[in-house]
Amino acid sequence: MSITAGDIKELREQTGVGMMDCKKALTEANGNLEKALELLRKKGLAMAAKRSSRAASEGLITSYIHMNKIGVLLEVNCETDFVAKTDEFQNFVKDVSMHIAAANPAYVRREEIPADVVEKEKEIYASQVTNKPPQVVEKILEGKIEKFYSESCLLDQVFVKDEEQKNTINDLLIEIIAKLGENIIINRFARFQLGKK
Repeated sequence: MSITAGDIKELREQTGVGMMDCKKALTEANGNLEKALELLRKKGLAMAAKRSSRAASEGLITSYIHMNKIGVLLEVNCETDFVAKTDEFQNFVKDVSMHIAAANPAYVRREEIPADVVEKEKEIYASQVTNKPPQVVEKILEGKIEKFYSESCLLDQVFVKDEEQKNTINDLLIEIIAKLGENIIINRFARFQLGKK
């Protein structure tokens, strides 16, 4: 199948990836746009994994206030001041701040959740499942714990502005790492809501 400049342009607009990378992905996918998109996402995952060991000591601390009722302070790190000043990076940080205000995560990533909190959740879920074989109970618990992570951890939450409800904050993070070519870390946040501690 022949690949047109229009195909390359469309893929580039969807991903923000360079023209040559889009052409390569389309060639590898035999012109199939969906497959090319998937290939680029996998490549972004690999790039993010490679870059994760690089130091990220620059970045931004930003604030977001929603209707004077909810406030968020967020620190996102990158490798260079140059990237921190780009519109793409700043828009990403702004989107994550707004997401935190709307979705109210408790942690950035799963590894931050204390083991006793996870164990307590497992106990609660186990007490809800009765009269089932052990392997079924195990599967149910796995599903409920995954749901707990998707509600409690920022990186596991589906991005609130994603109308298709497919992309998590971690997916957006991987995309921005692939686009900007630097290690980017959502380091920490604080969320304040009027009248709540």
